[in-house]
Amino acid sequence: MEARIARLESDMAHVRSDVAELKTDVRSLRDRMDIRFDAVDAKFDAVHAKFDAKFDGVHAKLDRVDAKFDGKSDATIAKLDKLAESLASAKVWALTLYLALAGAVFGTLARGFGWI
Repeated sequence: MEARIARLESDMAHVRSDVAELKTDVRSLRDRMDIRFDAVDAKFDAVHAKFDAKFDGVHAKLDRVDAKFDGKSDATIAKLDKLAESLASAKVWALTLYLALAGAVFGTLARGFGWI
């Protein structure tokens, strides 16, 4: 029985040493991953700063364009209202022509078949 206990104790010593090696490996892996994640974070921060600079430039350009069109917006709205009115009258005119054409076609058919 003592031989078995001695063997178990030696096996446990090996297990302990293996666990200690695993712990050191995990710690070194964690340290390396932290370094890499810090590098990736730095890259993302740089990209974020570039995007902020680009979008600030675009925002400034849009502000300049908006300033150019401030006075012209009322005139543009008036033109669009006139266009809408002319399109509405064109719709009525087109519908009237369509009905006249349909009446002419049906009249021709009725005359051709001898209904009239």
